[in-house]
Formats: sequence, structure tokens, C-alpha cells
Amino acid sequence: MINFRYHVVSLTAVFLALAIGLVVGTAALNGPVADSLRENVNGLRKDNSLMRQSVNSMQKQLETEEEFAAEVAQLVLPGKLTGRRVLVLTLPSGRDQAEGVVKMLQTAGADVTGRIDVQDKFVNPDSNNNLLELAVTAARPNSAPTGNLPGNGHGVETSSALLANVLVDRPAGSPAVSEADRRAVLEQYATAGYLTPADKISAAAEAVVMVTGQPYVDKDSAKKDESVVKIAEQFDRSGALVVAGMGSTGGNLVSVVRGDPVLSQTISTVDNANTVQGQLGTSLALAQQLTEKKTGQYGVGDNATSRVPTLPR
Repeated sequence: MINFRYHVVSLTAVFLALAIGLVVGTAALNGPVADSLRENVNGLRKDNSLMRQSVNSMQKQLETEEEFAAEVAQLVLPGKLTGRRVLVLTLPSGRDQAEGVVKMLQTAGADVTGRIDVQDKFVNPDSNNNLLELAVTAARPNSAPTGNLPGNGHGVETSSALLANVLVDRPAGSPAVSEADRRAVLEQYATAGYLTPADKISAAAEAVVMVTGQPYVDKDSAKKDESVVKIAEQFDRSGALVVAGMGSTGGNLVSVVRGDPVLSQTISTVDNANTVQGQLGTSLALAQQLTEKKTGQYGVGDNATSRVPTLPR
């Protein structure tokens, strides 16, 4: 019969075995195993330190290159866009680099007629019907008669056509859009939450820089990215257009334009507009379009022909 003394002896044996195991294990770790682990840890620390030094070095090199590009811009850009009226159109993914793009355009002498920030709501598929209705109600006789707007039921395309009509020069022989009509159209879109601001456009532009970034990644990303392309297409029909983006893969606007044999003939792209180099390239690409009637694909990403365009002296 198993009694209490048996349980005590059994438990004592278990704890004794654990104690012996700990002693033996500790002794083993203090030997070759511990030395090996210590060696590996020291090696990893050294590798980490070298990587950190490499990252710091590359960061410093990038900062130096950006400073150099900013200095070059002061020598190269002045006069390249003097007297040219340029509209800056930004998408939500391009907000961060928009200010740098505008500064470079101004350095080149451009008359920036204004900046329009397109809101996410504009490319949201749920807004399609509202945009179609707004295009009809906001249009003025001289801004864009409703019969001249796209009639395929795509709200973004129809509204983009109307906005391009009031923000960019009209074709020769067409009646000019008055400042009052332009303001009235923009105010309706701004009040509805589709874009901002609505009261800082000084005149119609002859060229547009569309500042964008990475593609959408939510459940409606395919439709939203398609709508972004529709915006570019409509403004491209109205005047010179440069797409200043960030990256050239993943289905963003830069990659779509570069992969389209038709769009790439009329739209220039810059894939590193988030850098000073890319912002410099954006102004040069626009100058190339306006003075030479040539387009190109610039930057450091896929299908870029060169970092920046080469302009005649």
C-alpha cells in the first residue's frame, strides 16, 4: 500500500533530479556552449554596428545629393518657365511633395495660377452619381456646355472634364471662361467636399503638374486608381501635363502612363518627385513640353529614360 512516506520520497527524488539537472546544465553552458553563444552575440553586435554605420553613411550621402540638387536648381531653372501659367493639381498621396514641386516651379519663373487639392471623396466609387449630377448643375454656358461633357456615366471623368475646362486654357476660337464662372464651378465642388481650395485660382493655366504618389490599397483600390487615370486623361486633353509621382510600380499613375503607348506620347512623368532631384526634374520636364513639344519619362524607376530631361541652351 502506498503511504504518505512514499509520496515524500518520490517528491524528494524529483526535486533532487531537477537540482542535479540545473547544476549539470549550468556547468555545460559555462563551457563550450556558452562560449559559442557569446561569440555569436558579439558577431551580431558587430554586424549591427556596421549596418548602422552604412545606413548613416547612405543617409548623409543622400542629404548631400539633395543639397547639390537644390544648388543646381538655382543655376539651371531660372527663366525656364518665365511667364508660363501653371496649375498644380494634387492627389492625397502626393500632398507631402507638393510644396517642393511648387517651389521649384516658382524658381523656374512659372506663374503658378493656383493649387487644387483633390480629395479622396472625388475618386470614391460611391460618389459617381453625385459627381455626374454636380457636373450638370455646376456647368456654365461658357465653362462647358453639358452637351460637350463625356456621356459615358463615369462621374470622375465627367467632372474632371468640366474642371479642366474652367482651370485650363480653352481651345482657340472658344469663348473664354470668366473669373466669376470659374469661381462658381470651383465653389460648388469645394462645398461638396471634392476639392480645396476654391478661391485661390488667379487665371486659367496653360499647363498642369499633377502631383501624386503610391496607388490605393483599400478594397476599392482598382476603381480609385482607374479614376486617377481618368483625371489625368481629361487634363491632358486641355494642355501640357506632367505627372510628378513617387515610384513607378504597383499600378500608380506613373507606371500606368509609362505602360500606355498612347498616354506616354502626351504625358511626361517623374517618378521621384518626393526628392529635390525629382522636383527639379518636374520643372525641366514641363519646360521641355512647353518649349519643345516633347514628352519624356524621368527619374530613377522602371522605364525612366533618364534622371532629368536635357534642354537646349
